[in-house]
Amino acid sequence: MVPATAALFPSAGTGYKRNLLRQARASPMAATIYVLNGPNLNLLGTREPEIYGRDTLKDIEAACRARAGALGLAIEFRQSNHEGELIDWVQEARDKAAGLVINAGGLSHTSVALLDALIAFGKPAVEVHLSNLFRREAFRHHSYVSSAVRGMICGFGQKGYLLALDALADWVKAQPGG
Repeated sequence: MVPATAALFPSAGTGYKRNLLRQARASPMAATIYVLNGPNLNLLGTREPEIYGRDTLKDIEAACRARAGALGLAIEFRQSNHEGELIDWVQEARDKAAGLVINAGGLSHTSVALLDALIAFGKPAVEVHLSNLFRREAFRHHSYVSSAVRGMICGFGQKGYLLALDALADWVKAQPGG
């Protein structure tokens, strides 16, 4: 079966079609949550499944979209292997998002620049990690990101993202006008 957008816009690129579908699913009044993913998370499902599980990033995105919809939220879901691009997205979210979920991957342990961007974000944010950082190598026990977010969820696999969305929905709704 051909999606309706493909029939309406046969020459449009896949990203354009995805954006149209995303906009159609989101209520016009829905608060937007950015869900940002860092380096190597594009390899989920095949990269060390004994640590990160077999869910792909697309599986996680689908679960996040379903949960966000049930919570009356819209999400902007992105992944990059580049620190600067993640920082640009955090800065973009300052004007466009009510909250942020971030799995910065290995950058959690190294990036003061990402920490500074998250501090400047100034809205509720939750750090997520699929694995339990504290059962892993010692260098993973420290996260720069943690000092700029409301909370950290680690060790629950894909469910961590959903828990983060639940928490953000509560915080957003508690805000005046939320």
